[in-house]
Amino acid sequence: MKETFRWYGEGLDKISLADIRQTGASGIVTSLHEIPYGEVWSRDAIGKRRDLIKAAGMDWTVVESLPLHEDIKRGTGDLTMLFANYRQSMAHLAAEGIDTICYNFMPLLDWTRTDLHAPVANGGTCLRFEAHRMAAFEIHMLGRMEAAEDYPSDVLTKAAEWYTASTQEDRDTLLASIMAGLPGAFDRYDVNGLRQALQSYSGLGHSDLRANYKRFLDEIIPTAEELGMRFCVHPDDPPRDILGLPRIVSNADDIDWIMSAHDSNANGLTLCSGSLGANPDNDVVAIAEQNASRIHFAHLRNVRKDPDGSFEESAHLEGDTNMVALARVLLNEESRRKANDRPDCDIPFRPDHGHDLLSDASMGTYPGYPLIGRMRGLAELRGVIHALEAI
Repeated sequence: MKETFRWYGEGLDKISLADIRQTGASGIVTSLHEIPYGEVWSRDAIGKRRDLIKAAGMDWTVVESLPLHEDIKRGTGDLTMLFANYRQSMAHLAAEGIDTICYNFMPLLDWTRTDLHAPVANGGTCLRFEAHRMAAFEIHMLGRMEAAEDYPSDVLTKAAEWYTASTQEDRDTLLASIMAGLPGAFDRYDVNGLRQALQSYSGLGHSDLRANYKRFLDEIIPTAEELGMRFCVHPDDPPRDILGLPRIVSNADDIDWIMSAHDSNANGLTLCSGSLGANPDNDVVAIAEQNASRIHFAHLRNVRKDPDGSFEESAHLEGDTNMVALARVLLNEESRRKANDRPDCDIPFRPDHGHDLLSDASMGTYPGYPLIGRMRGLAELRGVIHALEAI
């Protein structure tokens, strides 16, 4: 398996490529986050980023992400131009030798947490999703009273208690935490702005979002096949409807639908063990086995779940998912690919998210993307993989 590390780019990331090189990773996962959604990525901009990474002794292994404009998800606006721009960016990436694109189809928000610095028992901090804080945000801050149907009664009671006791600073911190999953050129919302943005999705249900996703695949996957590119969708995080927005990449059935929508190796999966693992109904190892031939990229991290729907990022080998069994599935798939002479026999993975450890707290990196915490995760995963390879 190919070790990679996510990097947000010069001017956006406090971690340098030289720092990442010292972790032992040989590949970089990045995006042109400075370019607004829907605009074409030029060959010049792509080439400069690729050459910068190459000069640091690594390669640009996966694009994460070539983001989708919200109009594509909503099915509104001038989609002809947006799809044309998207295909042009794909062609420019392929021309510069970059052939794997991770993307998601989450409406409006990316990954969502309510606490960016939850304390960890042995020291350090982690990302956490607290069900009652999310309920407090939806019901008492956004005024989305229908959200009460989405939470059990004990969570609603705790949500009301938290809101009553909270200060304006507490509420501002909660809003900032919920918005933190969106890097680069995107709209950050205040409470009123988020209410208005949610209105643009009013009336859109799961079947509507699936139809819009199918159109995206119909527009993009044939071009990916022509260019020799691999697309790999990232699961929803958390894997459940949120803020009244439907989510359609949350479980095994969703993934089966996506894979069958275009039965092509170009239409693949980013196996994110943390995102899928936050749903207690998901068997992450079984999902990996079922879709192994279409996994083009892996985010390896772990979560620890609570009965009320809360969860937090655990250390990579200490959460609810058996990471040794999961790594074994990926290594077995690599062996099958090598036996069949597939060109994509080495599956890239990155240590996704990490605890803020030691000097991480003072670096000011993107939430969930510290240097030392991810390096610890990479080292642990590397040990598991090397041990399994030696058996």
